[in-house]
Amino acid sequence: MQIKFYPIMKNNELKFPVGYEKFHKKQLYNFQLNRPYSFGYALFEDMKEAGKRIKSFKGWKREMIKMAENALEQGRDLNAAFYYRAAEFYTKSTDPDKAILYDKFNGLFYKVMENEGIKKYNVPYEDGFLPAIRIAAINGSKGTIIINGGFDSFIEEFYSMMKYFSVNGYDVIGFDGPGQGGALRKYGLPITIEWEKPVKSLLDFFKLKDVTLIGISMGGWLCLRAAAYEPRIKRVIANGHAIDYMKSMPPFLRKIHLWFMEHCRGFMNKMAVMKFEKREGMTSWMVDHMKYITKKTKPLDALELYMDLNTENIHSELVTQDVLILSGSNDHFIPSKMHKLQLEELTNAKSITDRIFTEEEHAQNHCQIGNIELSLVTMIDWINEKTSGS
Repeated sequence: MQIKFYPIMKNNELKFPVGYEKFHKKQLYNFQLNRPYSFGYALFEDMKEAGKRIKSFKGWKREMIKMAENALEQGRDLNAAFYYRAAEFYTKSTDPDKAILYDKFNGLFYKVMENEGIKKYNVPYEDGFLPAIRIAAINGSKGTIIINGGFDSFIEEFYSMMKYFSVNGYDVIGFDGPGQGGALRKYGLPITIEWEKPVKSLLDFFKLKDVTLIGISMGGWLCLRAAAYEPRIKRVIANGHAIDYMKSMPPFLRKIHLWFMEHCRGFMNKMAVMKFEKREGMTSWMVDHMKYITKKTKPLDALELYMDLNTENIHSELVTQDVLILSGSNDHFIPSKMHKLQLEELTNAKSITDRIFTEEEHAQNHCQIGNIELSLVTMIDWINEKTSGS
């Protein structure tokens, strides 16, 4: 079997596959099959075979577990870890297998990475801890980069990104914030829009004063919010985010949604249960996951998170750092108009750099799934420039 990429370092060189593959005809599944493949954690052949058989969330869970078990039998533990992660992704929060699949992923990941230079930490935060991993710079450090994800990520998923930055001379810390990964699953911490608080805990714990903060997907909104209130962040990168998630909806739908939220809350909750929670599809999964990360029991209470992720709460006008904004020209989650709106709101930034990746670059999708390396090159060139000039 030909292995296109297996992200264990060889001579300090990482290779990422290029191209957004057609593993499944439905974007609902195709993006999530491309996701581990693009980061280098899945075999092309495995994702292609899984895509042929998946027709539902139940089928997704079944096939990804089967892929994980096959990979384990063949000694491909890292592939197996991320297939368990994929199986967990579309497993509903009420399914007891969700916690089991997370533990299988987590255990396998750190077993494989035992000799890869990763140090694990639990950073005290409120009544729990924020899981963090640190990878030291290779051949001397030029500074520190901190990475966080967004709506549905685990920090371990960004290992290959972190390793890339360490090879290019930076100490790298990745962490699960409230509502993410182990912070939610092990310590019960629901998501907060006040992202400066977990970032402060991280900076205090590691005694850092000059960092670059990178936020992926919804993490881009969160990291800009953190930068607005935390001066120890000197450079900030927001990749694949929306300045205002409600404004990313079509205007007429947004007005209807807001009116019903205000005047017909009980009815809306009942409709959400009938139309979304008992059916299958992206909306159903998003409502369930929103309840999961906010620790709310009613759909509308959970969906208020989207209303909080707005232009006023992000406080772009308070961001005084160097800023890099990255977007995809055909992001199926975030309309491209959000890119320009965010740039316009950064009225006091020290500097603003932006880039919209294109289909010709194979990087037009959400967070450049299809060409991760191009996004990393863009980030490291910018960080090098801003760090050397600071």
